Amino acid sequence: MKQLRGTPLKRFLRDWRRTHTYESEIIILLDSVTYPVNVGSIFRIADAVGVNEVVLCGATPVPPHPTITKVGRNKHQNVAWRYEEVASEVLDTLHQAGYQNVAIEITDQAEPYYEFSAPSRTCLVLGNEDHGVTRASLAHCDAAVFVPMYGKGRSLNVHISAAVILYHLAHTSSFNSTKSL
Repeated sequence: MKQLRGTPLKRFLRDWRRTHTYESEIIILLDSVTYPVNVGSIFRIADAVGVNEVVLCGATPVPPHPTITKVGRNKHQNVAWRYEEVASEVLDTLHQAGYQNVAIEITDQAEPYYEFSAPSRTCLVLGNEDHGVTRASLAHCDAAVFVPMYGKGRSLNVHISAAVILYHLAHTSSFNSTKSL
């Protein structure tokens, strides 16, 4: 086994993408995610999974920001994004456009992410690192999902939770349109 680098790595990924397609309409909404490291990481994850758009709201820092650029490896240039002050207004608009707004949050009605059947038009709502998704935004969400914790911690970092759930969505039947040619 040999690790791929440079041109062989690019060819491997290009060939893999040709035989494995992924089509969905996923939007990520960051509801006052305040740490630039998390924002940069989420841009990198959004690019990796093929997210359609990232919406930055409230106190979320926006590119160009040196930490977002460095951690995200400039992926904010590959992923569509915009800043909107009020998250609940964006969620209303998305709902009217046929999106299901899903908070990544522990609520009294939250389901484990792997049991949730998400439609292809989904907006994942991620909240502040310390306080989670705001009550105002939760009031505009159709569902909530969480990543179960088996140790003593209560939660994962916001960008790690996003990665776990986005990759799960990418490989579930409602999203996955993998085709072998």
